[in-house]
Amino acid sequence: MVKLSIFGAVLALASSVRAQCGSGTPDAKVTGSGNSFTATRGSNTVYSGGDYRAAIQAALDSISSGQRVAVMASGSIGASTISISSGKTFEGCGTINTGWNTGKGAIESLNTDGVKIPYLTMTGGPYFGLRFHGVRDLTLGQIVMNFDTGLGIRFDRDAPWNYNVKIDSVRVTGAGSHAVETFNIDGLEIGQVIARNVGESGLLIQTSRNVRVGLVDGDNVAKGTGYATLRFANNNGQNENGNYNTNVYVDKVVSRGGGRGVFCVSQSGGAVITSVDLANNGNNAILIENCYNLSIRGGTVNGGGEVRLSARNEFPNNKDIWITLTVNGASVRESPCGQNVNWSLSGNGARNIC
Repeated sequence: MVKLSIFGAVLALASSVRAQCGSGTPDAKVTGSGNSFTATRGSNTVYSGGDYRAAIQAALDSISSGQRVAVMASGSIGASTISISSGKTFEGCGTINTGWNTGKGAIESLNTDGVKIPYLTMTGGPYFGLRFHGVRDLTLGQIVMNFDTGLGIRFDRDAPWNYNVKIDSVRVTGAGSHAVETFNIDGLEIGQVIARNVGESGLLIQTSRNVRVGLVDGDNVAKGTGYATLRFANNNGQNENGNYNTNVYVDKVVSRGGGRGVFCVSQSGGAVITSVDLANNGNNAILIENCYNLSIRGGTVNGGGEVRLSARNEFPNNKDIWITLTVNGASVRESPCGQNVNWSLSGNGARNIC
């Protein structure tokens, strides 16, 4: 995969790209407002009535693989689910308001190939905003979620693997849980994840490999929890043959306040983080716990919790760690001593390392 350098360009292009939502001639379209919605496929009406979700689902069900739906109307689907089948493109040009449906996504695509969601704006409080598993060649574009509870984007844990997932830009505000949580992805590319006032992680990557991320940016993320703006967990970065050769790349992590900034745990690794910019994080600015072949190659920690290497007894100790950082107003501690831990530190932070 080509190294990502798109997160700056995403910011510049976001508004102009969104203006393209619904452009041209979609194969199906949802229009209307209030309690009156119409779904059309070409010149044929496939739904007319007051149920916004039914209109969207009718439009989706009316098209075939390789075709596109544009939802121009805004409305509420309540505690229900929209399902997208293989090969279909879904453009959410209006704002989709959602409700809580335990264990379900407001929008789901399960065991599918080639689904695309170039644009989506979602509000409300779903259990999951978007839910996936068993997908191949999934593409998500400009995703904006303004929630008062729930979780943004979820790839399920106890479910089939996912292959070749591409995400351009995700911005999640107000989620009670994670902004983006992934399990079981082989081949994941993310331009940026922006998390604001999110209860748990900004980006949580688990049991995945061959990952490239541009930017993870969190403000008031994971306050009072064990989560972090960026968290690797549950053997993330472990290759199929069991080794931890580098296969996870993150360009930059920015974190302000909240809980941890960066957290690698539970036999994860195989990762390079090129740069961090962490300030006033609660708990640990950085915590590395039972991780292998992890490199943080530069950046700053200003104030907040300590930079810490630790280990649980049930897993092998940290091994092959490289940390290059400027640390001011926070301490650095390695306890217990890891194997082949390499520090290159500057700044005034107190140090207790091996």
